[in-house]
Amino acid sequence: MIFDAARAAASQLFTPAFRGAFFKSLGLTLLLLAGLWLAFKELFEVYAMPWLDALLPGLPAWAGWLGVLAAVTAGIGLALALALLIAPITAVVAGLFLDDVAEAVETVSYPQDPPGEAVPLVPAVWLSLKFFGVVVLANLAALLLLLVPGVNIVIFLVVNAYLLGREFFEFAAMRFRSEAEAKRLRRHHAGTIFLAGFVIAAFLAVPLLNLLTPLFAAAMMVHLHKMISARETTA
Repeated sequence: MIFDAARAAASQLFTPAFRGAFFKSLGLTLLLLAGLWLAFKELFEVYAMPWLDALLPGLPAWAGWLGVLAAVTAGIGLALALALLIAPITAVVAGLFLDDVAEAVETVSYPQDPPGEAVPLVPAVWLSLKFFGVVVLANLAALLLLLVPGVNIVIFLVVNAYLLGREFFEFAAMRFRSEAEAKRLRRHHAGTIFLAGFVIAAFLAVPLLNLLTPLFAAAMMVHLHKMISARETTA
């Protein structure tokens, strides 16, 4: 089921039915990343640069390259920070556009089934913001192991596999079920959903492609929810 759902989602990413959700999701993701970049850059210039000037006063003119080096190092650090924040940002974006993606998948792939109902905006935004906080804390914890070769990659994949798999599946399920029922179904199939989350986490780890994570993950979990529901019905 996992590979079938992933293959179906990947094949639909650039189809006409996804075009509207594609541009809205990608545009908002890029806007959030640009906003965070500018905010971090401003904080560095306001707080870090004066500290560096005070720490190394009276440097000769030829040492100006130290400031350039500090700026370049800060830029690399900001890029790494944004890479870690892509996971929570995708969760927020998904909360706003999951229903557009889900509706496109259901219309194209499951026209014979009753359509799902959109999750109300306020609960969707609240769940997204709550999940944003959880993912940020989890990835900060994973960051502590950054200097341990290999382990940091494993932790990144495991943390995001669990959290992203849980979030996207519950969103997809809540189009057809109550929140409590969606959580029950997710717990009952926790192993399958966790493994599906690894596919999303691997997608998330690919530069540039990871900007499409909300679309891919949402579509994949809609397919997976349909497959799990069909299996439970026939069981």
